[in-house]
Amino acid sequence: ANQRLSFPHKTQRMASTTIRMPNVIAKKRDGQSLTSEEIAFFVTGVVNGSIPREQIGAMLMAIYLKGMDTRETVDLTRGLMFSGQTLSWPDFPGLVVDKHSTGGVGDKVSLPLAAALAACGAKVPMISGRGLGHTGGTLDKLEAIPGFSVHKSAEEMTQLLRDVGCCIVGQTETLVPADRILYAIRDITSTVESLPLITASIVSKKAAEGLSALVLDVKVGRAAFMKTRADGQALARSMVDAGNGAGVKTLAILTEMDRPIGRMVGNALEVIESVHCLQGKGPADLEELVVVEGGHLLSLNGLAPSADEGVARIRATLHDGSALARFQQMVAAQGAGAAVAAALCADPVAALPRAAFVTDIPALAAGFVVDIDAMALARVSGELGAGRVTTDSKIDYTVGIEIVAHLGDAASPATPLCRIHHTLPLSQDHLRRAQAAFAVAADRVAPASRIIEFLH
Repeated sequence: ANQRLSFPHKTQRMASTTIRMPNVIAKKRDGQSLTSEEIAFFVTGVVNGSIPREQIGAMLMAIYLKGMDTRETVDLTRGLMFSGQTLSWPDFPGLVVDKHSTGGVGDKVSLPLAAALAACGAKVPMISGRGLGHTGGTLDKLEAIPGFSVHKSAEEMTQLLRDVGCCIVGQTETLVPADRILYAIRDITSTVESLPLITASIVSKKAAEGLSALVLDVKVGRAAFMKTRADGQALARSMVDAGNGAGVKTLAILTEMDRPIGRMVGNALEVIESVHCLQGKGPADLEELVVVEGGHLLSLNGLAPSADEGVARIRATLHDGSALARFQQMVAAQGAGAAVAAALCADPVAALPRAAFVTDIPALAAGFVVDIDAMALARVSGELGAGRVTTDSKIDYTVGIEIVAHLGDAASPATPLCRIHHTLPLSQDHLRRAQAAFAVAADRVAPASRIIEFLH
């Protein structure tokens, strides 16, 4: 890993004599474009503490209200990216790829995808996050595996890429420190939902990984951050432009997030389903997301001659055991040990901790499941302990919801729509809301593809 400063010292000294932060704030407040030097001055001052928090908050609100053009957003992204350590991989030129999802319910794509990409010769230094709200993040899911450690140094990540081809770890203190400072202030100044600020935050962290290619899974729907296709397109376009501007070949895929992905929602349950996917017997919608995102990454990076060929190669790894073998290696190498990793990949249900209680939720009437409200199920699961209310909240890895009757499946009062895995007592309200999340009708509706469109 290389240590790189955000901007040359000479530029900082020259900028500080001619740029004053109140003027920069006023300029953006009045809807004008900031120069590259003004954005550099702002990011540098955020990191070194020379700009007070009051001015940072005012600047963020000005950006929130007036926006940024593409060039400004790229400059902000690059400024955040170089605000601390950046990773580089001289041993793996052109092979390093990753993906980012804007988040959804049952979204465990990263787990099988990292392993499948590694099985195809890519190197995947996936730096992921924790969940805040209804569901756990990728790191929380992996920590449901006994002994699994997400804390790895740059040197340990390099060794994992050399030995396994992939790792999934948490963000280090030295990577993109400006974003950590800005995010904390955005959270308390109601400036989180800003397109340029979201873009710069997400893309800077990925670009700092030293990637050659990146796929962005932008979720759209009632259980996604972006509720409409138009909003999803705007975010996707902004992030693709910022990624390419930061020197990373970037593609966005808009995907539907109305219903849960797969049949499992909750941390340990989603690890179980990830292993089933790696065994070639996962749900069709999860496999679709894994192979499409992975196939396009291989194509972007030149590891496959076309996206279709890339999709075929990723799918093959899920069905020939090679992706499962990489996942087993990664789990063993990241602290769980060989015995736990082998047991997990042989029988994940037996290998992972289980909830004290499992309660079946039946349908009120016979018919077919025509809709599932992912957010309603996520809220029930979160309230029972699968998510966290604050960053200090403790997650119960065993809690979650297992969907028995998915879209298009038959339902009846004699069979469960879903099973709630819980430690805390279930209230009548939880039972009612879980039941109401499933719409049952006389006519069957076939599940459609989750892929909406691609943005280059």
